[in-house]
Amino acid sequence: MAPSSGQVLVEGADVNALSTQELERLRLGMGMVFQGAALFDSMTVGENVAFPLVEHRRARGKEIAGRVRALLEMVGMEGNEEKMPAELSGGMKKRVGIARALALEPAIMLYDEPTSGLDPISAAQIDGVIVRLKEQLGVTSVVVSHDVQSLRRVCDRMALLHDGKVIASGPLAELEASGDPAVNQFLTASQEGPLTGG
Repeated sequence: MAPSSGQVLVEGADVNALSTQELERLRLGMGMVFQGAALFDSMTVGENVAFPLVEHRRARGKEIAGRVRALLEMVGMEGNEEKMPAELSGGMKKRVGIARALALEPAIMLYDEPTSGLDPISAAQIDGVIVRLKEQLGVTSVVVSHDVQSLRRVCDRMALLHDGKVIASGPLAELEASGDPAVNQFLTASQEGPLTGG
């Protein structure tokens, strides 16, 4: 969907101006981690992680198996290749989803509510994986979240959206010190303030 105004720039390219082929190439450089992990129930963990490699013909046979092992190790899920998604906890499913998103070696990782529905320990583990991957692989991570504790652990910069508009953005420390009533309401989970019309 086209923005109502302005541009969406990714690596200097205006996404709206790209051809279908150019957009496909751009998308292949991004990994997407869905809120519910979105694993294929009929596939093993290993097959789920291998799916992008097979689909885009990036590897074969033993090469796929080695890559899957390495990806699962990156997220602390090594040795689980033969398990089915139904055998995994919510946090484990999210880590497998992250491993699958990394399969094509993206430069940008997109996370949709990565800690949603997780207990505090599992949420902290997911945040640890996000930070570690950013540091080890140098990937840019874009995290959409309502979990303020998680945001404090993973983000360098934050943008606060309200009614479809960015109402504040910048380094987290700056936003916390800004005194902006909307930012303060979000960060403190206050029931009253400009975000709720109170």
